[in-house]
Amino acid sequence: MATWTAGYVANIGYTHGFYRELTPVLLSFLALTRSYAGPALDRPLQICELGCGQGFSMNLLAAANPHCQFHATDFNPSQIAGAKALAGEAGLSNVHFHDTAFADFAAEASLPEAFDVIALHGIYSWISPENRAAIVDFIAKKLKVGGLVYISYNALPGWASGMPLRRLFVERAGSASGPIGPRIEDALAFAGRLKDVNAGFFRVNPGTGERLDRIKGQNRNYLAHEYFNRDWTPFYFTDVAEELSAAKLSFVGSAALLESVDAINLTAEQQGLLAEIGDVAQRETVKDFIFNQQFRRDVFVKGPLPLSPRAAQSAWAEQRFALSTRREDVPLTVMGILGEANLQPEVYGPLLDGLANGPKTVRDLVSDPDIAALGWARLTQAFTVLVGSGHLQPCLPARDEAKRAKTTKAFNQAVVARAKDGADLQFLASPVTGGGVSLDRFQQLFLGALWEGKKTPTEWADAAWQALAAQGQRLVKGGKTLESEAENRAELTAQAEGFAEKRLPVLRNLGIA
Repeated sequence: MATWTAGYVANIGYTHGFYRELTPVLLSFLALTRSYAGPALDRPLQICELGCGQGFSMNLLAAANPHCQFHATDFNPSQIAGAKALAGEAGLSNVHFHDTAFADFAAEASLPEAFDVIALHGIYSWISPENRAAIVDFIAKKLKVGGLVYISYNALPGWASGMPLRRLFVERAGSASGPIGPRIEDALAFAGRLKDVNAGFFRVNPGTGERLDRIKGQNRNYLAHEYFNRDWTPFYFTDVAEELSAAKLSFVGSAALLESVDAINLTAEQQGLLAEIGDVAQRETVKDFIFNQQFRRDVFVKGPLPLSPRAAQSAWAEQRFALSTRREDVPLTVMGILGEANLQPEVYGPLLDGLANGPKTVRDLVSDPDIAALGWARLTQAFTVLVGSGHLQPCLPARDEAKRAKTTKAFNQAVVARAKDGADLQFLASPVTGGGVSLDRFQQLFLGALWEGKKTPTEWADAAWQALAAQGQRLVKGGKTLESEAENRAELTAQAEGFAEKRLPVLRNLGIA
């Protein structure tokens, strides 16, 4: 008998992640790096997420972008109920959650006529061909001309050796009944035994053994959704581009911005080989062979609008940026496919210094002669590298930041209140960037204590300890549980002092603290 789950794992919840690539200003910045017009951030936008999971990304983005309207759907009603509950706790009125199937979503009466952005993270590889066709049909009907689509999926050829391992997991788990959790553990253990008896598959594909070891250490909720669904399809880029062409979409670029920096990813010979290929889809597929790509994060547009050089430079000049890592902690290295690469101090040093005390536009920064002397090409690449490495964030315009601060404060207070009970939610919303900032449970408890008027790290640590002690919880350090109250307080105080020194100044610059 057919069920509403359609072969998708539904009896174990997805993780409460925040996916940075869904942030409107980041998507707009990606378009700018490719000299295309992106969504106009100074006007209300209509944004949709298909397969929103726990809905945490949409809730956070709704808080950080109160001028926009967000709609999201997920087939799992329990996850939608949880998303609505958080929206209610945060007082959000601009985010709307649905448990409507993809095939029926376009007919949902409460949706706007069309969207500026449609996003689907971690969905396309894990659903049936019929559901993929329904998504393409939804995009064709509901995406505005000039609108962007963000899509992520498991990619080939990087998954080629991992596909048999995933099949082994599914076959083993499917041979038993009962809750999915114990069946996952059994499948992982069985695969380990197969490796231990020196199976030829593991000998011929030595990287698969390393993959299995990594999988064993991952969150079980994540594994359930990544590996144990009925439908699971890695794609070549060409195949995804062809399917999306039915909705009149054209490729803009990878949301993994560092992948666009040839100097850290491709040898001169590889760059020369790719330069011979005129077809965009074929070039991307060949690049995936060079990278051995396993996961793609792509942005497409319905009707690309190239910017003239003058318009592009003007857009760059008005773009605002803020550091999300303390200036002193930003490394002058970056990791690419070719390994670790050094960043030029004479380029990155002045930029980082200029951003150390708060957000600035590019126009503000180039008023410094040392930065202006770097030249436009080096400047734009440096911004791309810093944003791609996660230490720098593109920001919303300064106008209406006070209004955004009110909605983000309410959302962040709701998240911090939940930190007293657990560590599921690991991000807060910034009114400056319009996106999320990572904070672990203890950092959230320290921040909550600060908001309550407690002024010193010792007081913050005391508040965190009270939350833990009330639930009989203890810290773990170096794999060892700290049993005594004194040990726990000492560790919390050390973490609070580090928070005060390294994270709090950044949070203040980002409008969170």
